[in-house]
Amino acid sequence: MTHHPEGEAPEYPERLSAGIEPSIGSVGDSYDNALAETINGLFKAEVIHRSGPWRSFEAVEYATLEWVDWYNHRRLLAPIGNVPPAEAEARYHAHIGGQAMAA
Repeated sequence: MTHHPEGEAPEYPERLSAGIEPSIGSVGDSYDNALAETINGLFKAEVIHRSGPWRSFEAVEYATLEWVDWYNHRRLLAPIGNVPPAEAEARYHAHIGGQAMAA
């Protein structure tokens, strides 16, 4: 792995030849976010590489929507009680909904 000093992007010849400027992102965005990178890798492993080759952009788009729906609404997550993340979030908001907000 090559180390690039902060503020210096690695070279991407194929992007540069297409007129697209390379970006290393900034602190706090998805380029510097381990969780986002983990989710992207998981998605690629579970959907993109396992279900390809893809016939069209629309097929990838539809598969992405299906995976995100499963990930949020049907995937059971042990650390939150073996419930889907959307259900846990709904319970949380129902719980705090009755509490008075701090002024």
